Amino acid sequence: MELLPISTPHCRVERDGHVVIVTMNRPEARNALSSDMLIGLASAWAYVSAEPEVRVAILTGADGTFCAGADLKAMGQPSTDPEVQARAAKIPDFHWKGLLRADLPTKPIVCAVEGYAVAGGTELLVGTDLRVVAESATLGLFEAKRGLFPMGGSAIRLPRQIPYCHAMDLLLTGRSITAAEALSMGLVNRVVPDGQALTVARQFADDVAACGPLAVQAILRTYRDTLGMAEPEALKVSDELGWPVIGSADAKEGTRAFREKRAPTYQGH
Repeated sequence: MELLPISTPHCRVERDGHVVIVTMNRPEARNALSSDMLIGLASAWAYVSAEPEVRVAILTGADGTFCAGADLKAMGQPSTDPEVQARAAKIPDFHWKGLLRADLPTKPIVCAVEGYAVAGGTELLVGTDLRVVAESATLGLFEAKRGLFPMGGSAIRLPRQIPYCHAMDLLLTGRSITAAEALSMGLVNRVVPDGQALTVARQFADDVAACGPLAVQAILRTYRDTLGMAEPEALKVSDELGWPVIGSADAKEGTRAFREKRAPTYQGH
């Protein structure tokens, strides 16, 4: 595992082959969001998009907690690390990018949740693509209960991801839910024993990384680019993105590997 220099005091970014593991690392505050954390997250997502050999990312939290939401005081203060301060000046809107509200990475993110994933923690989860949650985890969007608003985009995204009545239950009551409830709502993919979220998330990530990267990225982009479109217009976008994948060297390799009964070796072209 390689620790990447884009890490910050509150965000550890590591790479293992095709997989980048991003760990929110402020356990003394239950990994509540800070400027240091958001700058690290924004840097990690930019790296995931830009690095050709990276195929998937995992987002998790240190010491058995995912993220307890926003620490408004810590988010309003600049980093005490001069290098991180300098980097922040070069990342416009790093708060929104770190929170997965803007400039989503072009590769999938697998979310691994232990403990609390509430308020901004749930908003981060809603910005990911595959979600593994420990059985004793607590999720919820508490903003309305506190007279606040979910600025990470959940008021828009959540009703598009799960049935409307479940989304409004979370958004309008501000109540917490268990991992089992989250699974029943369709908010997460899998509930696992405590302590196993990252292990199972890594299995998901390895499955994604074993697929053709051109295909994975085109599927993700097609979904995002066609939100709100009628099907005829959406199919045009799908064709524009899909036909180059069909004609790629990776597609030929996938077919050849299937015929030869072996694992494919994809190169991303």
